[in-house]
Amino acid sequence: MLGFLLGVTMALASEIGAKAPDFSLTSITGKAVKLSDFRGKTVILEWFNPGCPFVKYAHGEGVIRQEAQKWLGDDIVWLAINSGAPGKQGTDPEENREAVEKWQISYPVLMDPTGEVGQSYEAKTTPQVAVVNPDGVLVFNGALDNAPMGKKKGDPVSHLSVTLEALKAGQPVPNASPKPYGCSVKYGN
Repeated sequence: MLGFLLGVTMALASEIGAKAPDFSLTSITGKAVKLSDFRGKTVILEWFNPGCPFVKYAHGEGVIRQEAQKWLGDDIVWLAINSGAPGKQGTDPEENREAVEKWQISYPVLMDPTGEVGQSYEAKTTPQVAVVNPDGVLVFNGALDNAPMGKKKGDPVSHLSVTLEALKAGQPVPNASPKPYGCSVKYGN
């Protein structure tokens, strides 16, 4: 019964407009990172798997590098989270370090080997993104853009940029949960 109740609590905690679940994870460089340490800032959470073709594209030819360069600053923090279970695709720490170097990722890559953080945010795919506003409220959780692997549906739209521009202007986020695309998060059993 307790597990069921915890599951309900986690699902409710990841709802748009609810307080974002706090967490403390260790980066691939060994530094502890806690979400609540960034209170007062906008935090972008990117679900990450360096073995996923969608992540490879997004960091290589795709939009993530441009988005990070555009938005990272004093008031916006970006954290990548690898919620894959040990032994699954993309979870080797060395593979993650190599990806950070190859793609020149300037923000922390955090390891979530139990998948608890990913599940608390209902992360389904990589590169799914979530945005937590300066008050610690989840305001966006879904697809990075409308162009999986560069294949656009209509005019190109960066859901992340639209969200951050709305927050900056003090406006509500217009599309807070577009269906994420990519590789499934490689949770344990």
